[in-house]
Amino acid sequence: MSFEWISRKPREGIATLYDTNITLNKSASSHFDNAYSVLLGLDRENKRIAIKPISKQEWQRGAISTEKRHKITVRPSYARVSNKRFVHDVADFLGLDLSSHTPKFKANWSSEEKALIIDLNKVEEGS
Repeated sequence: MSFEWISRKPREGIATLYDTNITLNKSASSHFDNAYSVLLGLDRENKRIAIKPISKQEWQRGAISTEKRHKITVRPSYARVSNKRFVHDVADFLGLDLSSHTPKFKANWSSEEKALIIDLNKVEEGS
């Protein structure tokens, strides 16, 4: 008898919208281990959010204005981007009530954009 040893399937990146923040699971947060802060973008036409890491060097150079930089907290099992106004804008755009529901969305890294892209077109099952 010969066994074929199977690797665990890489977990999908998941972003959860809360009333005050966006929380990324471990798979999604792995792209921000060295981020000093992030840029947040909303693509209304395609219903997507982009979270782009800003390195310490970019931050120190002042390459990105202060009002466009957002704090990210990275922990071993998750990352959190806190921006209540941005989350409320997204919730209003999607017609979501975040006070009673915390929707989860797939999140994938885009090498082209150098950003994590959250697809708002479909809420994940069980959220």
